[in-house]
Order: sequence, then structure tokens, then C-alpha cells
Amino acid sequence: MIWPMPDGTPVSCREKLRVLAENHAELEGVLRDAFEDAVLIGVDETAMRRILIDMVERMPSPKPGR
Repeated sequence: MIWPMPDGTPVSCREKLRVLAENHAELEGVLRDAFEDAVLIGVDETAMRRILIDMVERMPSPKPGR
């Protein structure tokens, strides 16, 4: 996976790439579990996808002043 920086260049530091890969794998597992649980409980699949997307879109930036 390519992780772009604000200027469009890819992150190239191995340690940063390791952290990003670990976070991606962990988040993918948690999202999959939450999605599967919701759908198996009876939540509409399309609605659950929208709920997860909305959650990400509402996250505030960790950068000061944003």
C-alpha cells in the first residue's frame, strides 16, 4: 500500500511504514468484526457501510488548528 504525504510523495521511512501497516491490519480486523456482527444481527448492509464511512468522515484532525 502507498501512504501519500500532503505533497503527494509516498511515506518511505521503514519505521513509519511498519506502524502504518500494523494500524491498517488492526483496523481492518476491528472493522470487519463490527461490520459482520451488525449484518448478522440484522442491520442493513448498505446502512452499516454508510455508518462506518460517516464515522471516519466525522473524525477531527489531530493537527492543531484544523
